[in-house]
Amino acid sequence: MLLADGFEGAFIGISHRFGFDAPVATYDRETCIEILMRDDLTREEADEFFEYNVIGSWVGDETPVFVETMSLAEATEWAMSV
Repeated sequence: MLLADGFEGAFIGISHRFGFDAPVATYDRETCIEILMRDDLTREEADEFFEYNVIGSWVGDETPVFVETMSLAEATEWAMSV
């Protein structure tokens, strides 16, 4: 299982994906952003860094998953807006 370096405090468990043998490390996205902001990044800078350098880094089938928590109503509203 591959881990996201520096985001140990955001680890929330493992995820299982159909068609993949190994579970993957799973992290809370918001906590990852908060960790980045501890390094004197603004919210905008942390979001940009995270999207490009973390989410945007495919390292194979064991690439970690980053979860954005929200209610079902929020997810439905979000899905209708995209």
